[in-house]
Amino acid sequence: MSTPVRMSPQELRASLSLAAIFGLRLFGMFVILPVFALYAEGRPGWTITLVGVALGAYGLTQAVLQIPFGYVSDRIGRKPVLYVGLAIMAAGSFVAAAFDSPAMVILGRMLQGAGAISAVAIAMAGDLTRPSQRTKAMAMIGSTIGASFALSFILAPFLAQQIGVQGIFAMTGVMCILAMGVVAWMLPDVVDAPAARGPVDFRRVLVNPELLRLNFGVFTLRLILMAVFVVIPPAMVKAGLAPKDHWGLYLGVVAGGFVLMLPAILGRASTRERATFLGAIIALAASLAALVAGQHELAGIVVALVIFFGAFNVLEAKLPALVSRAAPEGARGAATGVFSSVQFLGMFAGGALGGVAAQAGGPTAVIVGCIVLTAAWLAVAWKMGDPAPISLEEEASALPAADSAPASRT
Repeated sequence: MSTPVRMSPQELRASLSLAAIFGLRLFGMFVILPVFALYAEGRPGWTITLVGVALGAYGLTQAVLQIPFGYVSDRIGRKPVLYVGLAIMAAGSFVAAAFDSPAMVILGRMLQGAGAISAVAIAMAGDLTRPSQRTKAMAMIGSTIGASFALSFILAPFLAQQIGVQGIFAMTGVMCILAMGVVAWMLPDVVDAPAARGPVDFRRVLVNPELLRLNFGVFTLRLILMAVFVVIPPAMVKAGLAPKDHWGLYLGVVAGGFVLMLPAILGRASTRERATFLGAIIALAASLAALVAGQHELAGIVVALVIFFGAFNVLEAKLPALVSRAAPEGARGAATGVFSSVQFLGMFAGGALGGVAAQAGGPTAVIVGCIVLTAAWLAVAWKMGDPAPISLEEEASALPAADSAPASRT
């Protein structure tokens, strides 16, 4: 018998709720990136080094705390941890909004990062969706992240002019409070309460071959993303596109990549997990090769970035879904915690190594290095298994029982 192809009402509600939580959090985080350096320039006590520390502090505390948050969510439940993480992030946002000294803004950024709930939210997406629908849920979340990224770059100059950078920090805190409302009134409960489970055996997470392959993959993917965008903005300026017009190009390539992603997520290719996954890695390498060849022409950059974001979106949706399926029973939060920590470490490494490589060898050295890493990822991923087809019986047993019950407000 063929498996169902549609999400249940609860799965759709859970996916949209989690996407809204990610969107509300990450819009506030992305919107600061294009304007913060300009804000700090010339202010007492600020240097370019401290600007980098302030921006990077968020990623480091995220990487450190994803595993503890995911582990605790396996023990006491997902929703309590979501509330705590969002409250910490809101507090950090308000600290950064209230002060303009480097020490206090950096402290605020560290607190923002300490609300490390990405792993918990991904684990909850796995809890509330059947295996066959999980990639669709992750695609909704990934698409919301992409939309938040594009929208933040469009609105950042306007918001900075109207409410200032400190106002943007305060707005981020308000968005975290709104996300807490989504958790309370929209997000369904997980019926199988984690508190009833035994202790989580981390060894099962750390030595699982499939999880190791997937963690290597997300580290590489995020490293490449950050490294590439160390050199892409200057390349666009050299190709004749003024910085004030970059938002339009980003919006176009993200939208184009989303369109390219849809057949792989929603079509027949979505049933061929291994082939689709490996094909996306190959497409990522092809986009980087096209970027080497076309980095001096705006049209070449646009074509390369559309392919890049198409492949990136597929991998961004597939990786968490595959982690959720490969996670040992009772350790999904711990597995997604490791996954999310590795993800943020990849972002930190990509920014740092991309800057070093760009200074030493120029943009081509950065992109060629990314191609080499992508080839290594393809070799590692080649050994992955093709997940077995999901039967109707497995689907029924994995379907959350709260489908007919209203979402809890606690």
